Amino acid sequence: MSRFVLHDLPLAGLKLVERQRVGDARGYLSRLFCAEELAAAGWRKAVVQINHTCTMRRGIVRGMHFQRPPYAEMKLVSCLRGEVWDVAVDLRAGSPTFLQWHAERLSAKNGRALLIPEGFAHGFQAVSDEAELLYLHSAPYAPQVEGGLHPLDPRLSIAWPLPLEALSERDAGHALLDEAFEGVSL
Repeated sequence: MSRFVLHDLPLAGLKLVERQRVGDARGYLSRLFCAEELAAAGWRKAVVQINHTCTMRRGIVRGMHFQRPPYAEMKLVSCLRGEVWDVAVDLRAGSPTFLQWHAERLSAKNGRALLIPEGFAHGFQAVSDEAELLYLHSAPYAPQVEGGLHPLDPRLSIAWPLPLEALSERDAGHALLDEAFEGVSL
């Protein structure tokens, strides 16, 4: 029995993962990751890093972060508490959906996850107080190849659902994209 239903999203390689919960009067069990089942969605590498974040107030945005090769990474992002509006931006050089974004609501209640392929930037906005996320990464954090997009970059025109409450100094410091930006070559 498969524990996941995988949905293709408008940006090639980006997947919505719906977990099938098995439960009874005591509660439920939900499989967070299965390499064998998620290989069908493109996850073919080991999980090499797992991160947990807690964002305390609704409206706060974290991101938009990415890593360049040789540390380009896939991410499987799940919400363990609260709710977020999770955003992925296609940065793949030559992609027909270059610089297009897609967002999904992830929550503890809906049990959904976003599978984000290499060559995408990722970020989210908390739409509830105390939103907790769990990230599985296919590559270790490598500050020498990290990149970021400004969440309010007019070239992206991300339609955040709430006014931005706060940006970290790092995220606010990302330069706006110029016409010279050609994307990430994988």
